[in-house]
Amino acid sequence: MMPEAGTDFRELTNDEQIAAALEEGRRLFAGSCDFIFGAQKLGQLPPQTLPEIAFAGRSNVGKSTLVNALTGRKTLARASSQPGRTKQLNFFDLAHRLMLVDMPGYGFAKAAKSVKEDWQEMMFDYLRGRPGLRRVMLLLDARIEVKPHDLEVMKLLDRAAVSFQVVLTKCDAVKPTALARKEEEVLALTKRHPAACPFLSVTSSETGLGIEQLRAELAAFALPPQ
Repeated sequence: MMPEAGTDFRELTNDEQIAAALEEGRRLFAGSCDFIFGAQKLGQLPPQTLPEIAFAGRSNVGKSTLVNALTGRKTLARASSQPGRTKQLNFFDLAHRLMLVDMPGYGFAKAAKSVKEDWQEMMFDYLRGRPGLRRVMLLLDARIEVKPHDLEVMKLLDRAAVSFQVVLTKCDAVKPTALARKEEEVLALTKRHPAACPFLSVTSSETGLGIEQLRAELAAFALPPQ
């Protein structure tokens, strides 16, 4: 039995519906996923024809790697060990049902101040003014403390009334006890932000931890299959 359209995966309690939602997530992310555009300026944004899910986070937090893990492709979104390499909004059409947006990283230290300001201004303007944006997945590295730039983005999302969900990345590199403490810390932080979802996702692109569940959550925002 499929859950009703738009039902949050975390609200499901029926085993049959949970299994159906996981399968729907698998099927969606196993479909075609094509890079369609990289926008370096707001005026270059493609028309909104699909619901959009954006991936935001500090440079080198693992946004591109997570997109690749979700779609089961190794090089769909280009990942780099060099912070700040993603310099544009990259749009990926997922099965003609959902648009994934890989955003420029924020908070990197090596880029010139003027370049950082330009990139971040575009990112912030996109978040404020994109009606088709359904949710921002805000990635935090589970190995390190929450940074001031992360807190600034949370406040911005509150002001813009853009729903965001925290995703902890690189959780395979954290021991279980430390990870549990990290989850508790971040959940307490999200309670202070009205735009934040009251839950978070614990993931590892290396081991696949949480990837199946995150696919199911995101599938709830997709258009129905044709």
